[in-house]
Amino acid sequence: MSSSFPVHGAHPHDDAVTFRVWAPAADAVTLAIDGGPSLALPETEDGLFARTTDAAAPGTRYRFRLDDDGPLPDPASRHQPDGVHGPSEVVDPDGYEWGDTGWDGISREDLVVYELHVGAFTEAGTFDGVREQLAYLRDLGVTAIELMPVHDFPGRRNWGYDPAAWFAPAHTYGRPDDLRRLVDAAHQTGLAVILDVIYNHLGPDGAYANAFGPVLTDKYETPWGPAINLDDAGAEGVRRFFVDNALHWLREYHIDGLRLDATHALHDESDPHFLAELSAAVETHVDGPTRHLIAEDHRNLNTLVQPRDADGYGLDAVWSDDLHHQLRVLTAGDTEGYYRDYQDTTAPDIATTIRDGWFFRGGYSEHLDGPRGTDPDPVGRAQCVTFIQNHDQVGNRPTGNRLTDDVSPAMYRALSVLICVVQEIPLLFMGQEWAASTPFQFFTDHNEEFGPSVTEGRKEEFADFSGFDGEVPDPQAPATFERSVLDWDEPRRPPHDGVLALYHDVLALRPRLGDEMTVAAPSDTTLRLERPPFHVVVNLGGSAQVETPSGLTTVLHTEQGGYTLAPRPPAFTDDAVSFSRAGAVVFGAG
Repeated sequence: MSSSFPVHGAHPHDDAVTFRVWAPAADAVTLAIDGGPSLALPETEDGLFARTTDAAAPGTRYRFRLDDDGPLPDPASRHQPDGVHGPSEVVDPDGYEWGDTGWDGISREDLVVYELHVGAFTEAGTFDGVREQLAYLRDLGVTAIELMPVHDFPGRRNWGYDPAAWFAPAHTYGRPDDLRRLVDAAHQTGLAVILDVIYNHLGPDGAYANAFGPVLTDKYETPWGPAINLDDAGAEGVRRFFVDNALHWLREYHIDGLRLDATHALHDESDPHFLAELSAAVETHVDGPTRHLIAEDHRNLNTLVQPRDADGYGLDAVWSDDLHHQLRVLTAGDTEGYYRDYQDTTAPDIATTIRDGWFFRGGYSEHLDGPRGTDPDPVGRAQCVTFIQNHDQVGNRPTGNRLTDDVSPAMYRALSVLICVVQEIPLLFMGQEWAASTPFQFFTDHNEEFGPSVTEGRKEEFADFSGFDGEVPDPQAPATFERSVLDWDEPRRPPHDGVLALYHDVLALRPRLGDEMTVAAPSDTTLRLERPPFHVVVNLGGSAQVETPSGLTTVLHTEQGGYTLAPRPPAFTDDAVSFSRAGAVVFGAG
């Protein structure tokens, strides 16, 4: 990979702009400037075409022609003002005046992540709308916001995973400087910003990158079709494109970390693996506060987070699904798909997962019909991201229903305490902190060519889903998106305000939790965690009694009047706590 940065796109400097595009399949590339000249781009190296011209400046709109074909937007466009099918716009990344020079970042051990969708987080549906809620998020007790993908997409709304323009923030959310202003304000508020990026597939519409070079390969299949070409002919240019994209977000937008979508679908048999190349490039080319590279990967693969000099990929953390799946099975009774592997879950299994980071470490998976997982011993607990909800676990359900639709309020409060006190990195999904009643449904706005197939595909996906006999919300219908927008009046009224108060109080304790943790399961439904100076007891079943060390003081419990309108407080003795239903108690050392 070329050591220069950046490689792709339009880059203003002095009184000119340098245009670079990777188009190895083309014999000739022409730059077509709106309202200006058409200029041939000479080929420089490895299929890269480049030209510097004073006929363009920030704000100039342009396209590329490959040979004699019609004009196409730049696959590395920094802005698509009229959407992904329109002309690209030259953007000056140095034109924004940053105010975060004193920002030192957030250490991985101190991350408390809040995942949100820019379009559905507020009624405004914009970067500015998110910026207006930063103080709320800081006061809640989170330390980082994770933006679901903002790569520009076709149409006016998309749940984020149909990437078309990788380098361009979605024009419906705002201009590039609006995203910079959000990140800048987050840093000045004390919050890190993590961005969800997609390097494992192309969106079905408007992803023009494959017209410029062999971005896809038929060597492997993925759930989205042909795989991204990471080890086939022309793969070097593809790898360079996506590495350049990662550096783009981290450098031009001061992003604090990347959540790498579905890394298990990044098929690569070359050495080094693409992920190792990516982590090395970030280490080499990104200055300033430490950045976090976080994989979403269902394999429980310790290689992901092991150092490169130990034959690992050098990533910082990985989403760990096991705890979520175990808790769903035990408390909500899920049985299908990957939940089949967890049908016998008891509290001792959950204790193992909390203690080790994940549960499956090479054992047989009924869902995969083969072994799953590796040894978690080399993996630190703060290298595992855990959750009781996320966009997938809500949005991929037939009606986008939340956990609160499937468990009792008392159980939800108990699960909420548990996820906030474990040693792993907790992730909250937007609205979780007040038990939002709004669903998060799968929504799109594709054109007449793709839209009907998306609607039919969604119906077919859940046609045999047992226990579900209703209509699958049409992802193309505006109402599907509108239902998914958070209602910011909810946290001000009961019962939501009580759940929000609980999250505030538990997250306020997290900075005081000790670095060491012990966890035990006194019964099949109860857990006991110790993170000095706090001792936490969680009951995930019906009535239960749990022994506790003597001399503890009660810090909070989930049946307090401020958290629920119908409290059923546990009973305390000097050496035990008794629950009449699901709940949690946080004790102090006395």
